[in-house]
Amino acid sequence: MRSSYFPVSLGAFRLGPVPTLFDAHPNPARRPDRVVREGIVHLPAFLTMEQQEQVVSTAREYARRTASLPWRMRQRRVKSGTMSAHLMSLGEHWDYERHRYIRGEGSQAVPAIPETFVGIAHAVLRMAGELDESLAPWVAGFRVEAALVNYYPPGSGMGLHQDGYEDSGAPVVSLSIGDSAVFRAGGTIDRNKPWDDIYLESGDALVFGGPARDIFHGIVRLDDNTAPMGCGLRQGRINVTFRQVR
Repeated sequence: MRSSYFPVSLGAFRLGPVPTLFDAHPNPARRPDRVVREGIVHLPAFLTMEQQEQVVSTAREYARRTASLPWRMRQRRVKSGTMSAHLMSLGEHWDYERHRYIRGEGSQAVPAIPETFVGIAHAVLRMAGELDESLAPWVAGFRVEAALVNYYPPGSGMGLHQDGYEDSGAPVVSLSIGDSAVFRAGGTIDRNKPWDDIYLESGDALVFGGPARDIFHGIVRLDDNTAPMGCGLRQGRINVTFRQVR
């Protein structure tokens, strides 16, 4: 797979520092962390620019390695048509035909989730749990078993949907890199209002779980040409979501 999904040249992945409570936000003028509503926590500028570039570089390398495999980076077909975003699985892959998570097919295994990704996911959830007590019970035992890497080309989005494939009930931990996007968080019953629209910039983290685990959510707008220099992307957006399957 060429880097058309990630329109910058390949770069070496270097093990970088995992954000902590004390160094995740080096800019004192940053947007404040906030509980959007119970179960939804937004952590702006969680990743440094170097960490963003490392995540993008690693995702690009995995996309190249898995180009011929079922869990490769590609657009998926769903009942409503073909997704505009491109998706790639790490750890475990949701089989859309058999409706279950799989760890591989024949002799080919789904690539393991990089340990740096796992560390970041735990750091995000730990901070979110300090802000929202409904997430706190999951912090100590959270297992990162599946990671979904989404690439949103300019002008793309994703309709409101629920993440209902996991049996664990554990929170979903999400990273955003590249162009800014509007994440819409709805209710747990249907796609109707009221909604909370959350503006996600490059480096932001988001967690939804507890009473908000089954919300309808999606990306309603991508703001083209807002990716900052040094994040690893010239255009488009990468979203990495971490899940505990069982």
